[in-house]
Order: sequence, then structure tokens, then C-alpha cells
Amino acid sequence: MKKLFYSQKAAPYVFVLPFVLTVLLFWIGPVFKGILLSFQDTMKNQWVGLSNYQRIMGDRIFWIAVKNSVKYTFFTLLLLIPFPMLFAVLLNSHLMKRPNLFKSIYFLPALTSVVVAGTVFRLMFGESDQALMNQLIGLFGAAPIKWLKRGDTGFFALLLLCCWRWTGVNIMYFLAGIQSIPQELYEAADIDGASKWQQFRQITIPLVKPTTIYVLTISIYAGLSMFLESFMLWKGNNSPNYIGMTIVGYLYRQGIEKRAMGYACAVGIVLLILVMVVNLIQLKVNGTFDSEEA
Repeated sequence: MKKLFYSQKAAPYVFVLPFVLTVLLFWIGPVFKGILLSFQDTMKNQWVGLSNYQRIMGDRIFWIAVKNSVKYTFFTLLLLIPFPMLFAVLLNSHLMKRPNLFKSIYFLPALTSVVVAGTVFRLMFGESDQALMNQLIGLFGAAPIKWLKRGDTGFFALLLLCCWRWTGVNIMYFLAGIQSIPQELYEAADIDGASKWQQFRQITIPLVKPTTIYVLTISIYAGLSMFLESFMLWKGNNSPNYIGMTIVGYLYRQGIEKRAMGYACAVGIVLLILVMVVNLIQLKVNGTFDSEEA
């Protein structure tokens, strides 16, 4: 036994064992359990085959949730990739004074609880004349708005909450990628007369591509699985006309609120497949698989 513990061949397996057990117990195990439950009616304890998936196809509210999640994901990708990259370039430039102070300020929202942030934003976008956003538009002579009861303004509030919370995190990712680029490349470009924009387009963007793909991948997952931000912004899972309903929110309604765990698991499996398909497509488009094969 002592020889086994001190074996160099066994050591790597001992070190990775906690990770493997964690994945088996808390990811692979629940996924297989969820797949089995998705073919059952847990309320009646009956095996129903594909009935839950057939029900999904004709479920209007589910497709509203899919539309909301896809729309939310699209706009978060549109905002939370290019702008954090530009901010990271600015933070890394010699023109920026006190960069560490700005790093702390940008990252601070990520340390704030979603519950607290959602509550604060709900108060900011309140219906009363004294709510912060109504006071702001009141300065321009506009009448108070019921922000969270309209589709366009409610989505704006949700998107603003997301950008406020995650912009700093993505800045840190891009900043790490930019700082790994050899400075000699920029010096050579300066000697050749390349402008800052040309350096950004020809050096920074191509060499920070691995970071961009990583941020894109986790952002797709985060966007399609978003729930708590919407839940806190509307103080529950019952937003007007389902304007804040997401796929995970609908899963929560079916599984926790209505106790229809079988149907909720079917929704969860559809979400898992959707996230995997979208990410596999974007990885293929970005050439990740081709580069690995090479």
C-alpha cells in the first residue's frame, strides 16, 4: 500500500480523482437521471415515452421563453465582447492613468450578489415618479414609464443589469489575453509606420482570438441559461406577458412551482442540446476544431 501511495505512475490519477468524482456525481449523474425523468410523468409515476417532448413542441409559453433567451443572448454577445475588448486595450495602453484603480472599479459589480443587484435595478426602474430612471427621463420632460411592464423597456433594464454586472469580468479576460501578446510585435509595427487602429486590427484581434472564443463560449452558455437576474428584476417568475420568462425560468416554473419534474427535465435536456449545438457551431465557424486537427 505504501508503495502505491509513493508511486509516480499512480500520483497523477490520485490528483485528478477528486475532479473526476465531482464530474460524475454532480454533472454526468444528474444528466443521466434527468434524461430518464424526461420520459416520465413524475406526478403519476408513469413512463410516458416521448410525450413530454411532444408537449414541448406545442407549448406556446416554452417558445416565448426560447425567443426571450435567444434575444437576450444575442444582444449580450453584441455588447459584452467588442466593448470589453476595447476597454481592455485602453486599460493596457500607456495613456491610461491608475489602471489598477479602473480594474477594481470595473470588476466590483461581479462581486455584488445578483439578488442585491436585481433588487437595486428593480427599484431604479420602478413605476413611481421618484424612481431613478423616471427622474432621469423627467429631466427631459418625459412622463414616467412603467419600465418593467413593457416588453422593450423591460428588456432594456434586463440587458443593462447584465452589462453592468459582466462587463468587468470580460475586460479581465481580454486584458489577460492582450498582455500575453509580445510587445516586440507592436514595436515592429510602430517602426513600419502602422497606426494604432492597424495594430489593433492586425495584431491584437488575431492574437487574442483564443480569449475571444472562450468569452464567446461562456457567454452563450450564460445567456441561454440566465434566470436569477430576471427572477430578481421582476420579483418572481411572473413577469407581465412573459416578457422576462427564460428557458431556465420556465424549467423552474414546471419543476419547482408546478412539481412537474418530468416535463421540467425534458425542458432542461432541450436547453442542454441547444447550448451544445450553438457552441459547437460557433467553435466550428471559428476554426477551433480545424486548428486542433492541424
